[in-house]
Amino acid sequence: MTDSSPSASAPPPPEDLGKAPSPAPQGTPRVAVLMATYNGASRLQAQLDSFAAQALAPARILVSDDGSVDATKALVEDFGAAHPALGVRLLAGPCRGAAQNFLSLLRQVPEDVDLVALSDQDDVWLPDRLSRAAAALEAAEARLGAAHPVLHCGRSWECNDSLSRRRLSRDQRRPPGFRHALVQNIAGGNTMTLNRAAWQLVAEAAAEAREVVVHDWWIYQIVTGAGGEVLFDRAPLLLYRQHGENVIGANRGPRAKVRRLRHMLSGGFSDWNTVNIRALSASAPRLTPENRALLEALREGRQGSLPRRLAMLRRTGVYRQGLEGRLSLLLTVLLGRL
Repeated sequence: MTDSSPSASAPPPPEDLGKAPSPAPQGTPRVAVLMATYNGASRLQAQLDSFAAQALAPARILVSDDGSVDATKALVEDFGAAHPALGVRLLAGPCRGAAQNFLSLLRQVPEDVDLVALSDQDDVWLPDRLSRAAAALEAAEARLGAAHPVLHCGRSWECNDSLSRRRLSRDQRRPPGFRHALVQNIAGGNTMTLNRAAWQLVAEAAAEAREVVVHDWWIYQIVTGAGGEVLFDRAPLLLYRQHGENVIGANRGPRAKVRRLRHMLSGGFSDWNTVNIRALSASAPRLTPENRALLEALREGRQGSLPRRLAMLRRTGVYRQGLEGRLSLLLTVLLGRL
């Protein structure tokens, strides 16, 4: 896991968000930004402007729109005309929801791209969002080799709709990995950047997954399942708006805890796991032998008798973050809701 910078504890001053990017030195990675949009005009311009303000400028920005009827497409087209060097392309989305829109985007990444960064339509990136990821991925490739899939993700400033009242998203103390990814996601899609080996892996697997719960959780599962490495950055990478139209928000506070408990008791979490297991099984040849066996042990043991379920929990070693996460996982196993 990467560590936080000394400046991670304080929000950036507003003027820092509008700085123009420095010219990229020769040999810097070519980054493609993938953004799925749908009727996001009211908050989109700030996100687009933050792309232009990156210290490491994107080489391409692919925007897949799911049939917006507001000004979303016009804003993207105007931004592309104003910033021709950023390679903005507006694509027609599959109109099957955000997850499928991102999977469609991943299958359309040009081969000349080195890194792929995912973006939501309503956030604001900090100016070092891409440069931090690129530096971390470069260091990981120097250690592991360029053929090793590596995913960079991290924390964010959770904000209200006006980007004020900021608080840091949760830190993650236990290491990321497939045993964790099977039952919990820590990799927020809006903070994800993938090296070439990772985005090519995910793009190929995306053609095999008919349905996923959410794209970022599935990406975390595929990358770790294939033996890839996840770098969790403790420094915030963006301003994460919380508003009534979030597909998935920060999921914190008493109300969120009640929703999670109801979702688990009603069998919703079990349904999610069924979808995830099916999607991973479709790409089983891409998983390491150890992780294929782990997936099969989870599939076979999660709905058996109580002794069998408890044995599965011990044998697989799946885990969630934090005390609440550990207790909720145990409860799902005890109640047969895993």
